[in-house]
Amino acid sequence: MDHDILISGGGIAGLTAAAAFGAAGFSVICVDPSPPVTDREAKGADLRSTAFLQPAQAFLEKAGLWDRLAPHAMPLQIMRIVDAGGEVTEPRVTKDFDASDISDKPFGWNLPNWLLRREMAAHLDAMPNVDFRPDTATTTLFTRAAHARVGLSDGSSQQVRLVIAADGRGSPMRQAAGIGAKTRRFGQKALALAVNHPLPHGNVSTEVHRTGGPFTLVPLPDHDGKPSSAVVWMEEGPKAEALFRLPDAELEAAMSDRSCHLLGPLTLASQRTIWPIIAQHAERLAGERLALVAEAAHVVPPIGAQGLNMSLNDLSALLDLAVKAPERLGDAAMLDAYHRARITDIRARVAGITLLNRTSMLSAAPLRDARAHALDALYGIAPLRKTLMQLGLGAKG
Repeated sequence: MDHDILISGGGIAGLTAAAAFGAAGFSVICVDPSPPVTDREAKGADLRSTAFLQPAQAFLEKAGLWDRLAPHAMPLQIMRIVDAGGEVTEPRVTKDFDASDISDKPFGWNLPNWLLRREMAAHLDAMPNVDFRPDTATTTLFTRAAHARVGLSDGSSQQVRLVIAADGRGSPMRQAAGIGAKTRRFGQKALALAVNHPLPHGNVSTEVHRTGGPFTLVPLPDHDGKPSSAVVWMEEGPKAEALFRLPDAELEAAMSDRSCHLLGPLTLASQRTIWPIIAQHAERLAGERLALVAEAAHVVPPIGAQGLNMSLNDLSALLDLAVKAPERLGDAAMLDAYHRARITDIRARVAGITLLNRTSMLSAAPLRDARAHALDALYGIAPLRKTLMQLGLGAKG
């Protein structure tokens, strides 16, 4: 064998997988067709941010990554949901979900994606049993009961015991294995960018609901000496495209209004990016010598910080199986066990977040009113409120 494991995909999930399996003693090669963009001002930089919830943070610690990431991480103590679905854009229901109600730790910690890639790639460079090859794509997949052979774009091939597909929603490895995926499109797109604002965020992550989708402000470290947040603004596709094309001053005014001026006037602190919103899950999570993780396995709208945290749950389940029986790495029994361990939770969370997104898109006034009343009622029942927070962190229902 050339390596124990080949990871297709060098995004955050793929890099985390490489660190985790490498830390567990496996020989790993991780490939990605593009080099990681590790500067927020560089072309192609991923300006989204990732909130690592408590279980995800524990997994990063186990993988040996957290000490490197912690100095850059912004704690998320409160998740604030604001309904602004009235006649004018102003808060009419505001509810704070405080982590102290269920834990002595924050809900999670937020980091910019471009910085995560920078720090993770640097960590892998120092691991003797991990070979990270950016600018290298997977081109072919050939499997037998005993091993897999993966062709690479540099003309070489790798024989491994397990292939981990972390290569995105259009996963070439998933397609090569003939595994289908069920996709739901919402007609939405999301703008992602960073902003400065005069009022401190106070470690509060805020979702403002009106129509089209939530407007989310997630705390970032200060930028240029000013309080800063990551923005994800979900809207119907044509409206999102129109917002994306606005001059800076007009976009800043639109963002400030849509955020209900909760943090004062918002000013751009980065480039803009835009991407389509879908929900998707693979019909199976494994094939012969192949495991699907992260967006190769499931995609959800960016609500409740669930996407990458689901991905790290995939990696945790797969790693546990590999460590318990390393001699069975990548065999049919191990991969069947992985599928069974994750598929029910994945389908439930994809369905739940799809429903939440549909609710956030409501435009008819009576339905927006019903949404506000439901938020009020749910928050008022303390045991239910705590259960919802625990489920959001990944607890089993």
